[in-house]
Amino acid sequence: MLDNNTQSLKYCLYARKSSESDERQAMSIDSQLAEMRSLAENEGLDVVCELQESHSAKDSGKRPVYNKMLAGIANGEYNAILTWAPDRLSRNAGDLGSVVDLMDQHKLLHIRTYSQTFTNSPNEKFLLMILCSQAKLENDNKSINVKRGIRTKCEMGWRPGVAPLGYMNRAFGGINDIIIDPERADLIREAFHKAGYERWSGRRIKAWLDEKGFTNRSGKPISISQVLVILNTPFYYGRFQYPEAPDAPWYDGAHKPLISKELFDQVQETRGVNKGVWRSKTFAFRGLLKCGQCGADITAQDKFKTLKKSGEVKRFVYYNCTRRKDPNCTEKYINEDKLCELLKDFIETHHSEIKIGDKLRAKVDKHMYVTNTLLTHYNIDRELSDPFVEYARYVLISGTENERTSLAAGIETTIQIKHGILEFWPK
Repeated sequence: MLDNNTQSLKYCLYARKSSESDERQAMSIDSQLAEMRSLAENEGLDVVCELQESHSAKDSGKRPVYNKMLAGIANGEYNAILTWAPDRLSRNAGDLGSVVDLMDQHKLLHIRTYSQTFTNSPNEKFLLMILCSQAKLENDNKSINVKRGIRTKCEMGWRPGVAPLGYMNRAFGGINDIIIDPERADLIREAFHKAGYERWSGRRIKAWLDEKGFTNRSGKPISISQVLVILNTPFYYGRFQYPEAPDAPWYDGAHKPLISKELFDQVQETRGVNKGVWRSKTFAFRGLLKCGQCGADITAQDKFKTLKKSGEVKRFVYYNCTRRKDPNCTEKYINEDKLCELLKDFIETHHSEIKIGDKLRAKVDKHMYVTNTLLTHYNIDRELSDPFVEYARYVLISGTENERTSLAAGIETTIQIKHGILEFWPK
């Protein structure tokens, strides 16, 4: 290994300011840059680039500019960091581990802050870890205190956040309670009656509410999806779940219920919870494709099927031409799993011709950096493909719904499907 005396140090100046309340006292980015530029000039430091961002460092791997800096160190573009303080680099264990790994690999030789220096020596590296861990401890303690306060509020029966339509938030005597909205409560109560006892559809209820002049807090008529959300919200009979997750606890509300538990159950039974009408319509690849036969957009729809053996309700997503330009278009439906296979093959073949946006590029670069780090750490000899291809494979084979949506949104090249085959949209 070459030490700092035999290998020249090339610094990346990194400045970060979080917009979150826990770092309001931190120096502004401009102030950090000014101070560190002055220090570099006084000490004759070779600063080869400057990177800055406004982003919280509480969560690991979420800062695109920071990930770019780590990639630059890994690629040998520079081998030292100049920053205001250690907590500008990391306030979480994941990002701290990335920095220490680069030091262990002798790619990061020096970290210079306003008042301290850190090298790969055991004592200095240990001090760096202590200072960054202290920043993480502050975050964790604040998170614990916030969660404790939210839990206490829930146990008192007050749901955190904005109250559902039909109720209003009110601050009184130091407590934020929830009261009935006199302008909307009666109409929502009647909507439940019409859905549960008269079996009105969501579309019919929306039309009726529009006739009554019912609006949301922005003064606009509510959509069908908002109607369905209302009809599926237990808060109206006096209970709520927080956070809204399958394994989250339930609480008895201190607010006044608008309907009975029996009426709420009647609405769920008559409308059929498992028919998909209550679910959000999330289609990852809608908007990405055009119909190659008629030129119309490709839309999507979901179907729900109850499996005979397990009784589980499974969701299937299909993409099809909207037929707005040609009602007789013959382009066939394609299910999402098959579409993922086609997209993976298409990207593998044409990745150099596909233009992607900056946000997707940041995700691609981060994925490649993490993959390279893991392969190096576990001494795995594997030849990697193009970074975009590697990321697309991961997302299309095992990625989440959100990751697939982000992938599709980040592809700026228009793609068409024609006779079940993906092609570039003709210019």
